[in-house]
Amino acid sequence: MKKIIFALIAIGFACSMQAQGILGGKVSGNFQIDMQLSREDSIIGAEKVNEKLLSNAFANINYNAGDFSAGFRFESYLNPILGFDSQYKGAGIPYRWASYKKDYMEITVGNYYEQFGNGLVFRSYEERNLGLDNAMDGVKVVAKPLSGLTFKGVIGKQRYYWEEIWKTDNGLVRGLDAEFSFNELIPCLGNKPTRITLGGSFVSVYEKAETKFVTIREDDYAIEEGDYKMQIPENIGAGAVRLDLSHKAFNLSAEYARKSQDPNAVNGYIYRNGEALLVKAGYSIKGFAVSLEAKRIDNMSFKSKRSETGNMLNVNYLPAITRQHAYSLMAMYPYATQVNGEMGLQADVMYKIKKNTFLGGKYGTDVKLNYSRVHSIDRQPIEGYELDQMGTEGYTSNFFKVGEDLYFEEVNVEINKKINKDLKLNLMYSYQSFNPVAFGHPEEPMVYANIFVADATYKINKRNSLRGEVQWLLTEQNYGEWAKGDWLQLTAEYNFAGKWFFALSDQWNYGNENGEKVHYYNVSLGSTYNTTRVALSYGKQRDGIICIGGVCREVPASNGLFVTISSSF
Repeated sequence: MKKIIFALIAIGFACSMQAQGILGGKVSGNFQIDMQLSREDSIIGAEKVNEKLLSNAFANINYNAGDFSAGFRFESYLNPILGFDSQYKGAGIPYRWASYKKDYMEITVGNYYEQFGNGLVFRSYEERNLGLDNAMDGVKVVAKPLSGLTFKGVIGKQRYYWEEIWKTDNGLVRGLDAEFSFNELIPCLGNKPTRITLGGSFVSVYEKAETKFVTIREDDYAIEEGDYKMQIPENIGAGAVRLDLSHKAFNLSAEYARKSQDPNAVNGYIYRNGEALLVKAGYSIKGFAVSLEAKRIDNMSFKSKRSETGNMLNVNYLPAITRQHAYSLMAMYPYATQVNGEMGLQADVMYKIKKNTFLGGKYGTDVKLNYSRVHSIDRQPIEGYELDQMGTEGYTSNFFKVGEDLYFEEVNVEINKKINKDLKLNLMYSYQSFNPVAFGHPEEPMVYANIFVADATYKINKRNSLRGEVQWLLTEQNYGEWAKGDWLQLTAEYNFAGKWFFALSDQWNYGNENGEKVHYYNVSLGSTYNTTRVALSYGKQRDGIICIGGVCREVPASNGLFVTISSSF
């Protein structure tokens, strides 16, 4: 009970700060608490939880007075809900900041988030659903001396659970970014249809070198373990250049990044330089849009602690170029970015069939097509050495050659149609090829899945609506211990006046020929009043993988009650 009360402190404190006009400024904020009660279920693989009630909670309190702003975030994990790292256990204030903005200069001290370009060399951000928070603690300066000219400078260390940042041996991160908007800088270009923006970044991480002894194999001669001491660089640098170009309905953006030698636990302590290229192109007019993306990544793990292998302490961010799905069966086999090497592309086509046509009907029809494919990169051993041999450059690679391994492929079709003024229909089909090697399971077979979704919303009256959803996944393979064979999911949801909702769902693993054909049932109830939302759900949750933007975490199976309370002011 004491732990529950401690976790609720954030809510009580936030509510007490709703007064406006404190010290001539304004106070705002938000809070959320997630509580989970789980019990053992051997059929679905839900393990026994000694702690009866698990909870994650946070409260953000912000103060603003003219050019000055400040705030903090209280967090508690007592104990962390299932799927979150146990190192989060505890409570405190891990995030606090103060900022002053005047004329063309803004300075922030304390904790902050920031991103340079697409994030290929630097991104500090939080993704609460993944349990990821690599907030910086230090100083950030943003300067805009001229219209269209922006400079950013950052220095600090990254959050690592509850460790006292400045007492850790984690690396010191320093970075500079500059961006030039030529249309704003040059007056005569201001009204031109062609828009050009050029940017560049440099980031350095200093970490005291560790002693690393390795075995080197060369021409069948093995140096015994401990005989060869690696020279670990203490300063790791990464730079990037980017271009954004648009002309009327056409747009093009590209960013190239390169990283110095960085032997670390993720790449197996090799000395190869890293590089990344991300290119996007698009064309859009009324009723039609097309976009293309391509990416190549080679040895781009960049952390402020070379021995770290999880999601924490990432200095950079390598975006996925696969579609992010909201439907659970569509997202059963997600893709995780392969930081050590991948080549991929994605294409999107969106077309609106005109109103009052045979296919468009009275309201028109939206059609979306998506295709994505990700491969390994070409990797060849260095002459005289084994592939990825520790203490060497690891391998050679032809920049333009695609690797033999297919990591992921998807063909997706989506149709959105308004049947009449009361009925809306969303239909989706996806064919996916999923390689478990992307999650470190080379022993698992390639998964090929066909997935169908039908989602209909019927407006009963101005205050009430009913939504029904059918998801169907067909596969002869499986990934993981509990996700075997074909799946069927049915969902019914009733909404009242935009303030209440009630939902029933059943996810049925009916194609499991090797085990129990489990029904993962779930009952949900929720209410929204002004900015406050309360939601409860009870039922079974299968184990699986959650991915957001190519960053993933595993979620264990659970059976029990889940409660979420959130509000803002």
